[in-house]
Amino acid sequence: MSGMLIKVPGTKLVKEALPRPLRQEPGQYGHIMLHSGSASKVLTAEVAKYLGLEPCHAERIVFPNENIFVQLKESVRGQDVFLIQTMAHPLHDNFMEMLILIDALKRDSAGRINVVIPYMSYTRSDKKDQPRVPITARLVANLIETAGADRYITVDLHTGQIQGFFNIPGDNLTAFHLLSDHVLERKIPNLAVVSADLGFAKKARNFAEKLGAPLAIVEKRRLFNTGQSEALTVIGDVDGYNVLVVDDEVLTGGTIADVIQSVREKGARDVYLAFTHALLAPQAVERFKKLDIKEIITTDTVPLPPERILPNMTILSVAPMLGEVILRTHEGRSVGELFNE
Repeated sequence: MSGMLIKVPGTKLVKEALPRPLRQEPGQYGHIMLHSGSASKVLTAEVAKYLGLEPCHAERIVFPNENIFVQLKESVRGQDVFLIQTMAHPLHDNFMEMLILIDALKRDSAGRINVVIPYMSYTRSDKKDQPRVPITARLVANLIETAGADRYITVDLHTGQIQGFFNIPGDNLTAFHLLSDHVLERKIPNLAVVSADLGFAKKARNFAEKLGAPLAIVEKRRLFNTGQSEALTVIGDVDGYNVLVVDDEVLTGGTIADVIQSVREKGARDVYLAFTHALLAPQAVERFKKLDIKEIITTDTVPLPPERILPNMTILSVAPMLGEVILRTHEGRSVGELFNE
């Protein structure tokens, strides 16, 4: 209802509720048009609902030789197109589909192509830390640009330096406010924040400061030959505390299991878990079923099938945040204002 003030989840913005449908004025690149890849149909529908728009349609066919064919069902000529596609399972099909959709949009003369990647894969391959290895994150960025994207939007890149791999402008958003606001609402007493590794310590410190909680860090060593990691030492005091373990993404859950075991050995009480990207391989779900976790808090940057959603799992939507960023990008307004930056 127009005139009502709302807080946009995942941001610090309090604004007047948008009229539905959105009275959108054409900008430099025409009107907003929302397209979706196969991996983000549900999320795109939620973003469209926030904006008061209807998502566009494209036909996708996979031929017997596994070639992917797409055809846009509406003209995008001269329009400001936002293509939402996360890099989820099946990863390479979804990534290739994204590139093909970008090419289709480019060849239909879109005014601007904004690719929205809620989760960008290969971001752990961001440097040469061993002999004769690739920097795949840079390759992924190059392929997106070469396909024809003019701008990118993503959420919680594994490391900030990956932004430098793109030669097109973009926004690396964060689910920090979405996750931390939820924890604040829970009013967990005697809380300590635990970083799952040293690399996440700076972001974990932000959680600790916002929640008014002490910070502890679990030091671990990654075993490159196996791809697994081994938790070693808890740096900080968790004895008698309820702990919130924070990380950016969880795949197999091995590190998280080690962290929980380590903090429990140090006297931690209830354990909560918060992370942005729920990749959650089947073994992670099995591990979490056996672990005594009070609540698992994550987002919908990666779609989860029903069989991988546990009873103690809370999935927060990034759709309002993405919708507001899309609107501001279209109108040429500051995105940083959403987070008081």
